[in-house]
Parts: sequence; structure tokens; C-alpha cells
Amino acid sequence: MSEIELAADAEDDVYALDRETIREVRAAVEAEDQAALLAAMEPMHPADVADLLEQLGSGERRELIALLGDEFDGDILSELDEGLREEVIDALSPEVLTQAVRELESDDVVDLLEALDEPEQQETILDALEGSDRLAVEQAMSFPENSAGRLMQREVVAAPEHWTVGDAIDFMRSTLDLPEQFYHIIIVDPRYRPIGYVTLGKVMSSDRVTKLVDVQEESFRTIPFDQDEEDVAYAFNQYHLISAPVVDDDGRLVGVITIDDAMNVLSEEHEEDLLLLAGVGDESIADRTLQIVRQRFPWLLVNLGTAILASIVIAQFEDVLQAVVALAVLMPIVASMGGNAGTQSMTVAVRALATRDLTGSNGWRVVRRETLAGLLNGMAFAIIVGIVGLVWFGMPMLGVVIALAMVINLVVAGLAGVLIPIILDKVGVDPALASGTFVTTVTDVVGFFAFLGLAGAILL
Repeated sequence: MSEIELAADAEDDVYALDRETIREVRAAVEAEDQAALLAAMEPMHPADVADLLEQLGSGERRELIALLGDEFDGDILSELDEGLREEVIDALSPEVLTQAVRELESDDVVDLLEALDEPEQQETILDALEGSDRLAVEQAMSFPENSAGRLMQREVVAAPEHWTVGDAIDFMRSTLDLPEQFYHIIIVDPRYRPIGYVTLGKVMSSDRVTKLVDVQEESFRTIPFDQDEEDVAYAFNQYHLISAPVVDDDGRLVGVITIDDAMNVLSEEHEEDLLLLAGVGDESIADRTLQIVRQRFPWLLVNLGTAILASIVIAQFEDVLQAVVALAVLMPIVASMGGNAGTQSMTVAVRALATRDLTGSNGWRVVRRETLAGLLNGMAFAIIVGIVGLVWFGMPMLGVVIALAMVINLVVAGLAGVLIPIILDKVGVDPALASGTFVTTVTDVVGFFAFLGLAGAILL
């Protein structure tokens, strides 16, 4: 096969789920043609099938699942949006669900159980597992939520420290229950404590007589079973890990975390922060209307309260507004610029806190930097809006008022955009969730107060 053909095949794989494929799937489901359905879905990765199910209506999903029958791939459950997993599990027959769950690694089963709210569904999943697999999953579920113990898979490849490369190869060839995917052979001492690991590449490229300890990796580090999954993901990203053994309180090997699981956590954290910044929590496209309303209402209510607070500030300068009507036209400019500048600083700060780039040791330096940036931007835009005020209304002092207000508000915006996330983080409140509301409130109140206060002092 030529390189061009290989590239074309790869492109087809990447874009396996397109409009034409969705039309073919829908036509096959409507015609109840299983052969046509399987042909249309054959090039799809389980993640593509999950995306397909998320794009279909509830009725179509059930019809597709029923038509797939025992051809349903268990990996699809791992790829589904959490909001749809319960619905899909309900649509699967007991026999198909049993087969699907048994295809999953233990960490994927744990992830599946964590996403289910109904105890009956959790018990159905556990009942589908064989005895040893169920025990492994139940042990994993006994670990703290959002910990390394929940994230790890129990299937590991371990070797005694005296083994050679040849011993390890012979063991892997003769063992039938190796993990579906693994990257390291973990070297353990007589007490089953991990002391190092060897990549499969090193095993394949070394002589059979070479001892495993002689070709172990320098990047080796263990992870306590109760370590927070965010810290695990940070360690993988920071130290470029591919996998890492998980140990209990006595340092004994209990499982392994692989890079795909760690990166999933990192991706979920970034997605969560993005949603929280908009005040929509863990909302997804699959949620029902009432769920969306319940999730969004509280923060819209908070925003209403802050808007009323800003309106109260404006009401204190009613006489000024009546005397100089032009103030009502220019007033939104000051608040809007402050809000945008504050959001810029806040976004950088929240991201830096999440990645641990913003700490107590460099916090004040970042605060000074953002304040100075606000001052410089404020002076630049003060000149621009000052000229606008002069040209638009022919009032030189009005230009001075809005220029001074712009400087004040952009300095405060830079200061609040960094300080508020830091303070919220210190008191244990997620800065991604609450920072936006507080920063906007500060910039609105300060912007209106500075603009109207200066107008009252200078123009009247």
C-alpha cells in the first residue's frame, strides 16, 4: 500500500463520524437492517460510536442499541458522556451488558460505577463481573473518591528484582491474563514493594541475560493510593510519566495508573474550570432542560444580586446623571472595559492556580505585574476615550472624567482579577466557580462610582 493510500486511510479513520455516516446509520436503524448498521459503524472507534449516540435522540438511541445486540462494544460505555451512561445501560439487555462490562479494564469499570447515581445500576454492573474482577473493583471503590486508588487499574505486570529480561519475556509469553495495555514491567522486592520499572522497549532491545534492574528507568516514582487524582495528573504532566505504580500504606504494589487515565483527569479538570468560569457547573449537551435550569439558576440569581448592587451605586448619583445626560451614554464604556480587563487577569490567575504556577512565593509579584499592566492599559485607553468624549460631546472636562475613571477601573480590574482567585483558593472555594461574579461586581461598582463620583466633583 502506498504512502498516499495509508494517509487516506488514516484520514478516513480520523473523520469516521461524518454526516453521510450518520445518515447511513439512521437509515439502517429505520430499516432494522443490522448488516447495514454494522457496515456503517465498522470503521468507527468506540469514541466515535459514543459521539454518534450523543447526537441521536433518545428513541433512536434505544433502537440502535437494540439492533446492535451482542455486537455492542463495552468500550463505548467508557467513552460516553456521563449524562447518557445510565440511559444506555438501561437500554442494554442483561446478557449484552454482562459481556460489555467484562470487556473493560478494572479502572474503566470503576469510572463507570462512579458515574452512576442509581444503586440498582451499580449492582447490575457488579453482578456482571466474574468473582475476582468484582473483588478488584469493590476494593478499588473502597478507596477515597477522586483518589489514585479509584483511578488505577489492578491489572499489572510485576517481576522479582532478580529476574532477567529473558525471564520477563518467557513470563509474558506464557501468561494468558496480561493487561490489555501496559507500558512498563514493574520490578518488586520480596515484600512486593515496587523498586523500579522497565519499559517494554528496553525489554525488547536488551539481551535475555540482562537483569531488569540494570535497564530500569530513571523516571520511576510511586503514587500513594490516597493521593488526589488532580495531584496524580499534575505529576504525570510535570514529570512526563507514562505509567506509575500505586502503593498502599506499607508501600506494597496495589495497582498502576497509566497516562491515558491521568490525561483524562487533566482534561476533565480543564473542562470543569471552563464550565465553572461560566457558572454552568458540570452541565453537558445531553442534559435535559430542567436539569440545565436547575444548574444555571443559582448563579444567575447571584448575578442578579450583583447587578442590583451596581444599580444601587448608580442611583446614588441620580442628580449627576440628570444634570449631564452624556454620562448615561458613556457610563457603560467604563464598566465594560473594567469587566473585560478583570476577566483577562482572572482567567490567567485561575489557570495558573490550577497548574500550580501561581503560589505564595510569586503571588505578590504577579499582583504587582497585573496592577502595572492595568495602569498602563488604563492610561492608553484613557487618552482614547478622553478624545472620544471631547469629540462626541464637545466637553473637554467630560473627556478628563472618563479618562480618569478608565485608569482607576483598569488598575482595580488588574488587582481584583488576581487577588480574588488567590483569596478564594486560600479559603477553600474553587476560584473557577466564584471568581467571575466577584470580579465583575468589583469592576462594575468601582467603575460606576469612580465615573459618576468624578463627574459630580468636576462637572457640577
